Amino acid sequence: MPMKREANANDTSRSVDKFLKNLSVRKHLPYPLFFALLFLYILSSIAVMKIAQPARPGSPQITFTLFGMEAPLQTLAGGISSLANMCILLMVFFFGKQGFFTALTILLIQFPTLIIRMFRAHNLSSLPGLFINVMTLLAICIIFANNTREEKYQRRIRDQAVTDPLTGLPNRFACSEMMNHLIQKNEKFVLATLNLNNFKSINNTMGHSTGNDVLIELATRLMKAVEGAGSGTKDFICTQNGDEFSLILRDYPSLREAHASLEYYESILEERLTLDGCDYFLSASIGYAEFPADATDSEDLLTYASAAMYHCKRTGRITHFDQKHLGTERTLEMERKIHSALQEDRIFFHLQPQYDMGHHLIGFEALARMRDTDGSIISPGEFIPVAEQVGLIGQVDSTVFRKSATFFGDLIRRTRADLTLSVNISVKHLMKNDFLDEVREILHSSGIAAHQLEIEITESVMIDSVEKALQCINELKKMDIRIAIDDFGTGYSALSYLNRFPADILKVDKSFIDEMNTSESSKQYVAAIITMGHVMNFGVISEGVEKPDQLETLREIGCDYIQGFIWGRPLSREDAGKLVEDAVHQKKCALIP
Repeated sequence: MPMKREANANDTSRSVDKFLKNLSVRKHLPYPLFFALLFLYILSSIAVMKIAQPARPGSPQITFTLFGMEAPLQTLAGGISSLANMCILLMVFFFGKQGFFTALTILLIQFPTLIIRMFRAHNLSSLPGLFINVMTLLAICIIFANNTREEKYQRRIRDQAVTDPLTGLPNRFACSEMMNHLIQKNEKFVLATLNLNNFKSINNTMGHSTGNDVLIELATRLMKAVEGAGSGTKDFICTQNGDEFSLILRDYPSLREAHASLEYYESILEERLTLDGCDYFLSASIGYAEFPADATDSEDLLTYASAAMYHCKRTGRITHFDQKHLGTERTLEMERKIHSALQEDRIFFHLQPQYDMGHHLIGFEALARMRDTDGSIISPGEFIPVAEQVGLIGQVDSTVFRKSATFFGDLIRRTRADLTLSVNISVKHLMKNDFLDEVREILHSSGIAAHQLEIEITESVMIDSVEKALQCINELKKMDIRIAIDDFGTGYSALSYLNRFPADILKVDKSFIDEMNTSESSKQYVAAIITMGHVMNFGVISEGVEKPDQLETLREIGCDYIQGFIWGRPLSREDAGKLVEDAVHQKKCALIP
């Protein structure tokens, strides 16, 4: 077994070295061309020698000279000699060391022959041939020196293209090329993604220099493990980015053996690491996918292995890819986008107008929007649920609240319009200890009157920590801020809770409005909500009103306000400002006394 493992290790090391060399070394032309040039040179040299034989008996022999012959022969020999020299130059130019040393050997062999014949025949007519050989020798030395210098530079550039500069491991490009190579051969393999857990804490507490030293040490361990073939499989290790590595496993009987190989690498990473007298204990989350069972191209394999790795972060167990893991991957990708948008100020707002039933403007709801790095708009339906799930909704709420309030305060001061700004606040945000201080600070900085601000909360707050929520809402009411219960009727409505909430507005969810004119029960449900709201002295606003028949039905059953595409889509700050100015001019909204 040890002999087999050692042989496997040597085979793996040679295979990896050969693959990286193929990626990084400049490709020469096919060697048959080299032999063709050599053969053509020899043939040309023989032809020149035959042509250069003395024309008259007893006259001195002329070898490798272009003079001393009759004009037609001189021209023919010169052309063939030029062809021979061109073959020499091409060998050096296209075939590097092999071409150079072959050409050098040929030319150096010719020099003694030329010199001996010149002195033996007492004929200096071979001097031009000698001169041409010297110039050819000088030319091939210049070509070789220039090619060597250029090749060193190109090799350095190519090495950088396939090697991670920090760890010295092959990089993501090399990994993709290796996968594509195996895919072309239709060779079964496993791609595994290894991500270090909580590595950022090392950077944050010990500094990035220490973090880099840790990565270098771990990369060295992994490379030694690959070269030692302790896993029992043929492996290829590379760096994906920072604290993430990829492994390609080959020559495994079944996925069980591949899984065991990954457990071996997991144990390697978990061994204590000591740097500068400090001990570090690391672990890794590992997910993997197999070609061709799970995916048939390299990009999908990378995606699937990453998705499985993220699932491993939740379970703590090495994970083989399953289609259900893709949802986790999309969630984590969106979480990264939200973090990035918050840091780079790409969270903004649109304002959707709200009207009374007489089509008079009464206010706006601020809606969260997010730009991607390329400037495109990411749908709120994509990022809002993820923000709620991962605990970022509070930061999104705060950003939209602050930005919209600042704009709205300026708009009100400029137009004197008596309007209300409605902002959504999640339950988690509402429960924060400093939420009331945040509201006070935004009111002060924006200049909005408290009665012109409306806080929207979902009715789930009536179930989650109701006592604390009531305490916070009562404080908001004391400040003269309006309270709206959003998406009413979709959650855990309870009259006993509703009766205790000092709300001002009930918002009927769009899902009921959509079915109102196609289902009598939905229409009666909406009517019951409106009636219940009026009994409790709440105003009622219906969301998502898009059709004239919906508007007429809402008038018929006594709705107070509407919000929807029929009278107003979400607007940019510029369009919202123009809408308010037009409403003031047309006396379609109230003015501050």
